[in-house]
Amino acid sequence: MAFEEILEEVGGFGPFQIRNVMLLALPRILLPLNFLLTIFMAAVPTHHCTLPAQDPLNNLTQETAWLEAYLPRELDGSFSSCYRYLYPHSLSNTSQGEGEDPIVPCPEGWDYDQSQFHSTIATQWDLVCERKGLNRAVSTFFFVGVLVGAVIFGYLSDSYIMFVIARSLTGVALAGFTIIVLPLELEWLDVEHRIVAGVLGSTFWSVGVMLLALVGYLIRDWRWLLLAVTLPCVLGILSLWWVPESARWLMTQGRIKEAQSYLFRCAALNGRPQAREKLSIEALSLVAEREKTVRRPSYLDLFRTPRLRHISLCCMVVWFGVNFSYYGLSLDLSGLGLNLYQTQLMFGAVEVPSKMIVYLLVRYVGRRFTLVGALLGTALTVGAGLLLPSGLVTWRLVLGVAGKGFSEAAFTTAYLFTSELYPTVLRQTGLGMTNLVGRLGGSLAPLATLLEGMWIPLPKVTYGGVALLASATAFLLPETRHAELPETIQDVEKKRTLSDPQEEGMPMKVLQD
Repeated sequence: MAFEEILEEVGGFGPFQIRNVMLLALPRILLPLNFLLTIFMAAVPTHHCTLPAQDPLNNLTQETAWLEAYLPRELDGSFSSCYRYLYPHSLSNTSQGEGEDPIVPCPEGWDYDQSQFHSTIATQWDLVCERKGLNRAVSTFFFVGVLVGAVIFGYLSDSYIMFVIARSLTGVALAGFTIIVLPLELEWLDVEHRIVAGVLGSTFWSVGVMLLALVGYLIRDWRWLLLAVTLPCVLGILSLWWVPESARWLMTQGRIKEAQSYLFRCAALNGRPQAREKLSIEALSLVAEREKTVRRPSYLDLFRTPRLRHISLCCMVVWFGVNFSYYGLSLDLSGLGLNLYQTQLMFGAVEVPSKMIVYLLVRYVGRRFTLVGALLGTALTVGAGLLLPSGLVTWRLVLGVAGKGFSEAAFTTAYLFTSELYPTVLRQTGLGMTNLVGRLGGSLAPLATLLEGMWIPLPKVTYGGVALLASATAFLLPETRHAELPETIQDVEKKRTLSDPQEEGMPMKVLQD
């Protein structure tokens, strides 16, 4: 008997599994609120240099003339955000000698338009102009926290440094959930229902993306916005207390009695009380003998055998590309002809049909080709958007939303696909490694926007190029459609080749004779 047969006895998809999905719904909704929070918290409102005090003005014409006197024009005709004339430009002769007036960076700071945001971290610490890199780095610090999982710091004052350290620690706290949640859910599901549960669970992320647009619209002060998305995490933590441990994992660790108790609970809730007769300690021990590990797995185990090494290296490249392109497109909401809130809402809404399409494709086409196609679609839509003339705003919006949909499809497929490639004894370790590399991609994505200083389209060229590389790499992975979850390293290695078309549909798990 193998664990898949045990799962069939207690019910591979029933009230027990649905309960697990719903228990994990709230934490999943809260995740994007924190991962994408900088879209609103670090938004940069319209601004210009603080100007010398002026006499009270009674009409717009006088105010515009005052700005003309002190602010140079950019190439597009707008007032400069980062420079001013050292001395007032002639109000009576603004067309003469304009190039002769000395222009300097803002010596007295900036004035910000508060019509859309009451305050952001950009206005709090003047993270604009030559300091705009610090604003972009906030997302990077958050993902660095997700990446390293720990950071040590001492006593610091209330400052920008303290803020980015706190954001890094938030990333540390959320990293564990993103790595653990999928195996906890997946390992209680049979092969037939893994896809529907995986897609349903990931839809809660999209709900959170859309909810962020609403919360950001209602709360315009960054401190209250941060509090509003952080406090509900307490409820999310409480909901995790009722999520059952993976019986499959417990058996690999030799913890038979604990596994038995969870299996009894699953059988009872799924209306399979007769399954208790087949779940004796002796029967479960025989299954566990085949599955239990002698020592705690490490990241090195992902590279010790040829097939696992191939899978791990390919998954690392794929996950870097998926995260880099997804967060690059998600955090760059400019140039689409809508305000920040409308764009965020559309970016969240397009994820829902994207996941439904993924559900159909992974069932009938397969995981590998779905992932390859999603990443390729991301690259092509980004490239097409760069070729559009600047006046075609509607088409630019269509391509931008489509690119976001493709990148989300790639993210959803990558989670499902990767979890099926690794055996039970290394599944969380494998997901941890790929998440580690993926978060590195997420960390670099916000900083890629600084490349626009060299060439304005360069950030999006980078997003599309990395997605294209990841698409080509995903093609090298083996298909897992209709496959039972592999339980041991030997199960993975027993599939003799990576490219034999006759073996693409074979189960990865090979039962002992």
